[in-house]
Amino acid sequence: MSTLSKIEWTETTWNPVTGCTKISHGCKLCYAERMSKRLQAMGMEKYKQGFKVVVHESVLHEPLRWNVPRIVFVNSMSDLFHKSVPSTYVQSVFEVMNQASQHTFQVLTKRPGRVNRLDASLDWTENIWLGTSIESERWLQRLNQLKATSARTKFLSLEPLLGPLPDINLSGIDWVIVGGESGPGARPMNADWVRDIRDNCLGNSVPFFFKQWGGVFKKRTGRVLDGRTWDETPQTVGVYA
Repeated sequence: MSTLSKIEWTETTWNPVTGCTKISHGCKLCYAERMSKRLQAMGMEKYKQGFKVVVHESVLHEPLRWNVPRIVFVNSMSDLFHKSVPSTYVQSVFEVMNQASQHTFQVLTKRPGRVNRLDASLDWTENIWLGTSIESERWLQRLNQLKATSARTKFLSLEPLLGPLPDINLSGIDWVIVGGESGPGARPMNADWVRDIRDNCLGNSVPFFFKQWGGVFKKRTGRVLDGRTWDETPQTVGVYA
């Protein structure tokens, strides 16, 4: 079942896969892991195995039944390119996205290296965006791996931002999202790290979206940066900035 999302940069979530494993220090306080355990405790069938990687063929074709165009975050509770997701199933997800051309699909991964290996077998129609998460300079290799894919629209999710990313090379990047970590134990984000990225985006005409300051009480800290909210998005089919 799709879910209307509270995530500021999308409209709907679609999870043909759930579950994941931690791959880098940005995963330490993974919201999807916390949510999976909560849903498991509530007795939800889809999460009966908790945060173990599971494919859900029962919801695979859902987007084909949605007539009104939507912006869809794919696998908010997983990573489509996790090694435990069979390549044939990844291709099946892409086939659905190819057919559901009325929607814009946002695929976000921490594993762009696997995307590179599967790239030639996937049909990158215009409505499929691909993003990667980079939380600090340690993971900048993901940027070049993202750029090497055939995705038409490429974006960065710099969340949780755990360190500065000075002069990150935004050539070939269509959108940048920045956000601080939230929840119990959240690690702080320096405002100058955010400003540096914003200014880099402005200088390179890349849409900039500031999601949140984060912290233990993210609603209190809000998402205003230097007196305004930053809700810029790519100007393509299905997106209204």
